[in-house]
Amino acid sequence: MKKILIANRGEIAVRILRACRDMGIAAVAVYSECDRTALHVRGADEAYAIGPNPARDSYLRIDKLIDVARRAGADGVHPGYGFLAENEAFAAACRDAGLTFIGPTPEAIELMGSKTAARQAAIKAGVPVVPGTVDPLGADVTDEVIAARAAEIGYPVLIKAVAGGGGKGMRSVADPAALSGAIRAARSEAGAAFGDSAVYLERQVVHPRHIEVQLLGDAHGTVVPFVERECSIQRRHQKVIEETPSIAVPMDLRRRITSAAAAVARSVGYTNAGTIEFLLDRSGEFFFLEMNTRLQVEHPITELVSGVDLVQWQIRIARGERIDLDPERLLRPDGHAIECRIYAEDPDENFLPSPGRIASLRSPSGPGIRDDSGATSGWEVPVFFDSMISKLVAWGGDRPQATARMLRALGEYEIRGIKTTIPFFQWMLRQPEFRDGRFDTTFLDGILAERNGRPFLTPGEGAEELAAVAVAVQQMLKPANGRSAAPAGGTTTSRARGGWKQQARVDALG
Repeated sequence: MKKILIANRGEIAVRILRACRDMGIAAVAVYSECDRTALHVRGADEAYAIGPNPARDSYLRIDKLIDVARRAGADGVHPGYGFLAENEAFAAACRDAGLTFIGPTPEAIELMGSKTAARQAAIKAGVPVVPGTVDPLGADVTDEVIAARAAEIGYPVLIKAVAGGGGKGMRSVADPAALSGAIRAARSEAGAAFGDSAVYLERQVVHPRHIEVQLLGDAHGTVVPFVERECSIQRRHQKVIEETPSIAVPMDLRRRITSAAAAVARSVGYTNAGTIEFLLDRSGEFFFLEMNTRLQVEHPITELVSGVDLVQWQIRIARGERIDLDPERLLRPDGHAIECRIYAEDPDENFLPSPGRIASLRSPSGPGIRDDSGATSGWEVPVFFDSMISKLVAWGGDRPQATARMLRALGEYEIRGIKTTIPFFQWMLRQPEFRDGRFDTTFLDGILAERNGRPFLTPGEGAEELAAVAVAVQQMLKPANGRSAAPAGGTTTSRARGGWKQQARVDALG
């Protein structure tokens, strides 16, 4: 391939662009109106407008993307993740247009994109799955039939969208009396989100960990799995912090779970990058959950502990190369890596989106730090798309060092003009449960409920302490007439670097 169209935006478009640069491949960017001056547009060799801001009028328009690829003379298309990355129609349209789709085949995307079909594939490969229904439960299936199947599976039961992901179209039901209403709600949400209201039932594994296995497969039959990633820190079924390796997975379990992932991929003739996700229960048993037929948001942590550039390998596999990586080496990570997803959200207001203009931005750096970002100073975080600003990644020789480096990097990260999730991560990484690895997929939602909206302050500075300091300083500055006066250089409290920072100028008080 000599020229690749990047059918995406934001930080992942920048990431793919950099891989193209390293390989001497020309990169073509596309953009909606609000992304006209975005970083991925400025860094590309060519850039083409593809429509208004809503994704349905721009980044989801297969016809426009294919037209741009033809006009630009591109011979490859990289979808990144999100948008059309797991759309079999887009992969097929690229193939029909004579373009190399840098991802799996349309057939593999369609097969593994169906949660029920993927479960059947896992069963055929001899991989354990969570007990549940085999076939989709469409609108023609009665409540009575569903209730009977739920009773066979056992409560608590999960209702899940066949075509879904990210927690959409999902409901947890502990009481049979609530089943019918939950089915209706799940179908409605699934239909609105994915255009398919079919659901299926699955027994709810109590307090599981979410463990996933990155893999690569080539067109010559080789499939190699990488060391597992721990993705259990989730908020409303959305991953928040990822790390590798998992503190809960010893080597014998790693070999079993990665072998199972590779078996599923081989059974469907999978090529390119993909991820098999599992639930791990407290007894050490694991169950196939689903497959993501694309590059994952959290791929950088795997890159840091393996030394493998996954995006470059996606391109190399797409152009027919054989994988020559040492499978044993991939299961023995070099150190530990952690990723925090930095969003334009206000964690003190229930993670409310915080779009707007970034007044200034200073990224962290130093040993072991990687910041995959699509944002710059002066850039407007749009309301039309996902509000992720960057993926901040820290590597260390072990988990404590990686955690310490991440905390340092979060403290260095300065984003002014909008609210971000940085204060939340500064708080989260200091929690004893995180430090000791005592968490599961329910942990974060539970601890957030217990906090009941209390603000996330920079660790070491409590609200009470800050208030006491403010009162003491005001008393010291109060003149004889009883009115307070703050001299130049007096104490101020500003919300800098995403958290509270006390700035005391004691020299001005004397």
